[in-house]
Amino acid sequence: MPARVVDPAEVAARFREEVRADVATLTARTGATPRIVGLLSRAEGPARTYAQWAARGAADVGIDFVLRDVEPAAAADAVREANADPAVHGIFNYYPLADEHEDPWLRELVDPRKDVEGMHSFWSRMLYENRRRLDGGRRAILPCTPLAILKLLDDAGLRRSGEGAPLEGVTACVINRSDVVGRPLAAMLANDGAEVVSLDADGTVVFDPAIGRHAHSVRDSDEVRTQALARADVVVTGVPSRSFPLVTADEIKPGAICVNFSQFKNFDDSVLERAAAFIPRVGPMTVTMAMRNLVRLALL
Repeated sequence: MPARVVDPAEVAARFREEVRADVATLTARTGATPRIVGLLSRAEGPARTYAQWAARGAADVGIDFVLRDVEPAAAADAVREANADPAVHGIFNYYPLADEHEDPWLRELVDPRKDVEGMHSFWSRMLYENRRRLDGGRRAILPCTPLAILKLLDDAGLRRSGEGAPLEGVTACVINRSDVVGRPLAAMLANDGAEVVSLDADGTVVFDPAIGRHAHSVRDSDEVRTQALARADVVVTGVPSRSFPLVTADEIKPGAICVNFSQFKNFDDSVLERAAAFIPRVGPMTVTMAMRNLVRLALL
């Protein structure tokens, strides 16, 4: 039977209903419309496209979205200004905002209480230590793209019935280890009990599940792509290159769930004949999770 193709826009629409209601409640309580400021330095390209999606997604749930074009050299001042503005409840940096050396600093410059991306080290530390709630009981903010992928995996039928942890017994292969998506996604899966084989150009590491201990652990591995794909119940790819050798049907386990979050195609069409479900993109869910994060931040 051909794989079920999951439309992220349809899944996102269901979550937007919840976010829309929360935004309306928040607006009525505070008398102010929640506002996100997006900072962008590129005239065209994926970052601007993503910002346009975010603007539409925000408007759909009643959030005021203000996109500000900034020069790379002025990006830090723009972040500081948004941090200091009480009318701004969330900040979204669209990378590359300056350059590869400056962008990590700009990510840290965002006030964690306004970090709708969930990428500040305050939130990252909570994730990697598997601390799910703040001292007051509020839920921690999770990075919006990895969170979007987990929600889409749930919709695709990823089982969550482990005894020691919801994903106990699940094996995942993540081909991407970026600090923005691949690494936090692997940590989130492992914290829920999955064994995660993480592949990138620098080699292989395994995120061992947080079963019988508080958080996952990470170790080096000599496992190669063919081995990891052959035993994975979940395959997630995010390789931003047209030259990436596409994952084919004969590489994956029958019935695997496959996710492509790269802007480029990472899977050969043949996987549709072997996978149980295929998620071709993630964007609409990422935007929705960012809006969901804003509501949670506004309640901190």
